[in-house]
Amino acid sequence: MTDAVSVEKPIKPAGPFSAWEFGLAFRYLRAKRKEGGVALIAVISYVAIALAVMALITVMSIMGGFRATLLDRMLSFNGHMFVQGYVLSSPNRDAVIERIGRVPGVISVSPLTNSQSLVQARGQTTGAIVRGIRPQDLDSMSFVYNSLTPEARRSFGQGPYGGDGIIIGKALADSMGLAVGDPITLFSPTGADSAIGNLGGLEKVYRVGGVFTSGTAEFDRAFMFMPLEQAQLFFGKEGVWDVVELKVENPDQIDRLLTPVREATAGMGIVTDWRDGMAAFWGALKVERVAMSIVLGLVVAIAALNIISGIVMLVKNKTRDIAILRTVGASQASMLRIFFIAGATIGVAGTLTGLVLGLLFCLNVASIQHFLEGLFGVQLFNAEVYMLDAIPAKVDPIDVIWVTIWSVFMSCVASLLPSWRAAKMDPVEALRYE
Repeated sequence: MTDAVSVEKPIKPAGPFSAWEFGLAFRYLRAKRKEGGVALIAVISYVAIALAVMALITVMSIMGGFRATLLDRMLSFNGHMFVQGYVLSSPNRDAVIERIGRVPGVISVSPLTNSQSLVQARGQTTGAIVRGIRPQDLDSMSFVYNSLTPEARRSFGQGPYGGDGIIIGKALADSMGLAVGDPITLFSPTGADSAIGNLGGLEKVYRVGGVFTSGTAEFDRAFMFMPLEQAQLFFGKEGVWDVVELKVENPDQIDRLLTPVREATAGMGIVTDWRDGMAAFWGALKVERVAMSIVLGLVVAIAALNIISGIVMLVKNKTRDIAILRTVGASQASMLRIFFIAGATIGVAGTLTGLVLGLLFCLNVASIQHFLEGLFGVQLFNAEVYMLDAIPAKVDPIDVIWVTIWSVFMSCVASLLPSWRAAKMDPVEALRYE
């Protein structure tokens, strides 16, 4: 029987970011001040990052909410795509419109007329744009349609040539003191055609059949709706359409519908979209969004820089520990990783906390607003001015992702600088005065 010869296996060194490095970094963060820890500074850095991330997510979400709400109302009123050109006077325009309506993604197709008119009522005179629309297309403008009473919806377009009932905006009705059923006089600059030629300027008394609210005061003051057939007759546009308005499922992805709609017009129509008509407004929104992102991103960066002071003090307080660890074999890279983990942990924890708080705030902003209004007895958000019940907030996953990445990145950068100093510390010099 032979004696077993025991052979000791060589000890394998721990790899980068091993358990002992994480354990030591977390121990340093938990250490009390008298033990050489920096708990207070770590807490301050953590709170600063959390508040900065929360503020960034909240502001971006509220801006996104206002942008989405405003665009929804403007696009609901004015449409997403427009078709003009020869197709409007083509003999087979009805077939073309039917083909456009079958394009995937298009949800409504409405022929319209737009005419300038003078409006007179109760001794007051003002100007307005009279939009002729088919009664069955009225529901394509969701904000306008939902603001009307059932009676106004039913009566619109009833009678010879669409009847004499028109729908006016609330701002116009309030400024002229009008209500449903009141008479209102319209003046046509051209008038209808007859056997002896154009009759010239016409005036006719109509009846206010309904009062709408579009969510945008400018539209409520400037526009009124008339049945298409009546508008064509009164303004001398019999059989004429000024534009065909389209509503689509996703206005933000309008590019993919331009080609199919052009093909549906068989080359007879000029197709534009809402961005052409609101290019300045759309550009201003994008510039504002980018500028706000940069400014608030700098706030997050400044908050993350607090980590530098905390880790610098931690390195100074742990000079003796660093020297001993280096003497017993710890590498410079291990020292760098230990203090880097400590700083990055503060940043990641603050980012996650701010992320959760920001999302909770945005998802419950209406309840928070109403609670504060009831608590302090003040109106924080005037619903009559903004035509909104509460502050809108729309959380964009892209914004959340880039805020998270940016905050963690800046925390890591701030942690790296003092960690590099700890790694370069000479153990002999560190122990000389201990």
